[in-house]
Amino acid sequence: MKHYFNIGFLIILLLILAALKVEFWIFLIPILIFLVVLFIGVYNIRFNYFLKSYHQNSTLKEKKIALTFDDGPTEFTPHFLTLLKTFDQKATFFCIGKQIEKHPEIFRQIIEEGHEIGNHTFSHSNKTGFLSTQNMTNEILRNGETIFHQGKIRTDLYRPPFGITNPNIAKAIKKTGKKSIGWNIRSFDTAINSEEKILNRILPKVKPGSVILLHDTSEKSANVLEKLLVFLQQNAYESISVSELYNFKK
Repeated sequence: MKHYFNIGFLIILLLILAALKVEFWIFLIPILIFLVVLFIGVYNIRFNYFLKSYHQNSTLKEKKIALTFDDGPTEFTPHFLTLLKTFDQKATFFCIGKQIEKHPEIFRQIIEEGHEIGNHTFSHSNKTGFLSTQNMTNEILRNGETIFHQGKIRTDLYRPPFGITNPNIAKAIKKTGKKSIGWNIRSFDTAINSEEKILNRILPKVKPGSVILLHDTSEKSANVLEKLLVFLQQNAYESISVSELYNFKK
């Protein structure tokens, strides 16, 4: 894997520098570069540093994109579903197990209305980046069972909470046979208060094969979705499921 190669390269470089008896501060340069690359690899899923994730289908020529929603279902999700139905668009919802247990009827409504489900762990823990491979695996498997119990479906799609990846998460994803789904358009709708600013992060970047990340967790994001759906309609874009976008299902 890429990170193991980089660690090996760093060790060899440091040994060469030691053999050359260079000054101490020169040792710090490759170490700092490695730490920066490692940080980006952990917190930027699009870097594909620890595992391959699917961020956009750049080969797609048709005007099709994938709307994706994280962290639901919530009390706001029905509004999102109404908007999607009004504009005749489909989406992929990456659901948290605890939220499914809290809103089972809404979860089943997502499925009944023809949208796709993805796994977003059971608890969406703030400690996600520090979990062991086994604990991470349990998070994915437990949510998988919750999805099946409440919706009678299985999914091989997985989105890492916060977009964080590391060796333990990569091993857990491989162990559970999931496909890691990223994005190429991140709205930051949970961090930005202005609907206009959120839309300005999204609309200029929309192109065939895009994967857009939103959250079905607030009225603000629902308002953004409505304006986004108007834009898609006016520009003849169709939102389809992630699996359709990548032709995962034959």
